[in-house]
Amino acid sequence: MDTSVQFGTRIKAVQNKNLIGGQWLDAASGQTIEVENPATQDLIAAVPRSAAQDIDRAVKAARASFESDVWRKMRPIDRGRLLENIARKIEEHAEELAYLESVDTGKAITFAKVLDLPSTVEVFRYMGGWCSKIGGKTLPVSFDGKEYHAYTRREPVGVVGAITPWNYPLALGAWKIASALAAGCTMVLKPTELTPLSTLRLAELCLEAGLPEGVLNIVNGYGHEAGAALAQHPAVNKITFTGSTAVGKQIVEYSLGNMKRVSLELGGKSPSIVFADADLDQVGLGAALAVFFNSGQICFAASRLFVQDSVYDQVVEAVAAAASQFKVGNGQNPETMMGPLVSGKQQERVLGYVASGLEQGATLVCGGKKTGDKGYFMEPTVFANADPSMKIAQEEIFGPVVSVMRFKDVEDVTRMANDTPYGLAANIWTRDIKKAHRLAHRLEAGSVWINCHGIIDAALPFGGFKQSGWGREVSEEGLLAYTETKTVCALLDD
Repeated sequence: MDTSVQFGTRIKAVQNKNLIGGQWLDAASGQTIEVENPATQDLIAAVPRSAAQDIDRAVKAARASFESDVWRKMRPIDRGRLLENIARKIEEHAEELAYLESVDTGKAITFAKVLDLPSTVEVFRYMGGWCSKIGGKTLPVSFDGKEYHAYTRREPVGVVGAITPWNYPLALGAWKIASALAAGCTMVLKPTELTPLSTLRLAELCLEAGLPEGVLNIVNGYGHEAGAALAQHPAVNKITFTGSTAVGKQIVEYSLGNMKRVSLELGGKSPSIVFADADLDQVGLGAALAVFFNSGQICFAASRLFVQDSVYDQVVEAVAAAASQFKVGNGQNPETMMGPLVSGKQQERVLGYVASGLEQGATLVCGGKKTGDKGYFMEPTVFANADPSMKIAQEEIFGPVVSVMRFKDVEDVTRMANDTPYGLAANIWTRDIKKAHRLAHRLEAGSVWINCHGIIDAALPFGGFKQSGWGREVSEEGLLAYTETKTVCALLDD
């Protein structure tokens, strides 16, 4: 198969190779991985099936660039200007990137244009502003009464290994790239083998914007081969991973060899909590979007819907009615709300959870079936009369399935909402703002949204409690995770 791919006259041929030290290269083995359009099941590209040898070459390139004067001595203000140049390049090619993202992941191109692309642009612009503002502190020293000059420095952690997921490959890749570059690090990024195309095009645009060769390297491959080699590599100083909790635990084990720094953004089973005093006209659509957006393939999808007894039936009906209006289809159709699941394997996994819900006694209100003759499409699915102990209410499904459960009062719902190993996000629907904030303080979640869901911004720290991860992405906190603190202390007395 020809490893280049052309998406119409308006789309540039994508470099479907590894980017190492500024060169586009095949895997050392010559092997490739086929990339599929999940809406049509057509093969649209092939990327290198890389292994430890390719990872090692990329890490050496990143190390050489990190130690070079070109990158290490670049003025902070110039590094910020470079990130702004990348942001502008992305804006110039927004239509192309949105098209690639839609074809590769299956998502609705409409939402790729209005959410994925602006998020990608804004994180480069936001982090570009931080480049000239990363500083330390001067510190008072009591020690022995002599005079000292003590201060801290924030220094780049070094070579960063990044592993990105298939649901938002462009935006989440940009979170990691922009943060690492702003801190002065270099990077080897392994995109998922399922949806690598937008990441490869982004890397091309970074080079066109003036990023020095070797600062950003892209190595394609499977997680258990290239990903494991990257996480284990002794010359990688930090690994940042977004994906499942199970794989995140493996990443931690792989990182023990050289005690590399680790950031993990992992799974979730987010609760959506609806009180009787909520604006129910808003809740039906809001709660439905909170779980069905992007076909439920979002780590913070609110797949557990807790509704106060007195409005339970009304909310179930409203959510089901909203779900029935969501158009399922090819993401290239501007009217599509829900595209396909990313693969046949993922579709079968979600269908397995639907079967489990039925077997354990939940009531199927709507959906529950795959749809279409081709592609991995799935109907939005609502289960009523679910119990917190059911598999569909305990495990991350990563598909368009919501379990609706009853609660009596704040104490009741707090206990149920926190009764999960995850702690990524939650939302609360109520007109009582005091109650909302009190509950927000008690929920074990990294993000809590009140009368809204999924508000993501480069200025807001994003990450989870418990088994939803370590550390935070984006924001000042996410940026500083790519730095080390050095303390310097000088004796001034003779």
